[in-house]
Amino acid sequence: MAKITVVGAGNVGATCANVLAFRKIADTVVMLDVKEGVAEGKAIDMMQTAHTLGFETNVIGVTNDYAATAGSDVYIVTSGIPRKPGMTREELIGVNAGIVKTVVSSCLKVSPNAIFIIISNPMDTMTYLTLKATGLPKNRVIGMGGTLDSSRFKYYLSTALKANPAQVEGMVIGGHGDTTMIPLKRLATLNGRPVSELLSAAALDKVVADTMVGGATLTGLLGTSAWYAPGAAGAYVAESIVRDYKRVIPACVYLEGEYGQKDICIGAPAVIGRKGVESIVDLNLNAEEKALFEKSAAAVRTTNDVLKEIKAL
Repeated sequence: MAKITVVGAGNVGATCANVLAFRKIADTVVMLDVKEGVAEGKAIDMMQTAHTLGFETNVIGVTNDYAATAGSDVYIVTSGIPRKPGMTREELIGVNAGIVKTVVSSCLKVSPNAIFIIISNPMDTMTYLTLKATGLPKNRVIGMGGTLDSSRFKYYLSTALKANPAQVEGMVIGGHGDTTMIPLKRLATLNGRPVSELLSAAALDKVVADTMVGGATLTGLLGTSAWYAPGAAGAYVAESIVRDYKRVIPACVYLEGEYGQKDICIGAPAVIGRKGVESIVDLNLNAEEKALFEKSAAAVRTTNDVLKEIKAL
């Protein structure tokens, strides 16, 4: 009897809750938001699809009522604000750090054994903040970023290959950002065959470039951040936890020497099961990939340093 709470009933959070219900991933899904009536209204709207879509999940919406989330196995944290015109990175991190710390603290009071999936931005830094501010064991805090980035990578690969996306395998590691993510083109395959044998170097480089600006591309088209793929990615990670699937998922995880990095939350392939992060998979990166990972980690650390500057940690 799994219970999952999604904190934040905006586009991403509501989509995530909808996927959780439609795929019957949890018996109960709670959406919590700070804005009166939003989570309640969206929950009722979703429940009015239960018959037509054929699910039995109970979706509940609440306004700032953490007691209603008690006993949750997993919390998916989407809350926070987007960067607004004229806002510095420090201001954005400061606002979202305060929100995330308050949210996670409130969740732990009623669900002390829960696992947290962080979607709030900047995702790598908010994942690190959650881990450090709470003192939770590293297996119970997971950032969603690499899951989404890998989905985008596979989409662009399938488009270039004119292939079924379900037959394409590809992974993105590193930071969750336009300049920090690392699509691993060397390891991408179509039905087990390296895509480097099927695409020209130029075509493959374009896939990588398109993946890295995948979020920005959608923001330009939509006028706001994407929500279908991010919401589904959060639900995908939660599913692997509550069903103990032990999928290998690229996710933002805490490293203690893996990939040559310590004291950082950054994208790497991890086995995700009932205990959360059950192990980290060593991909045996080549020299070029190692250099890219070190550069990515340095950029993430620079953002993390802002937490100390603003005394969030």
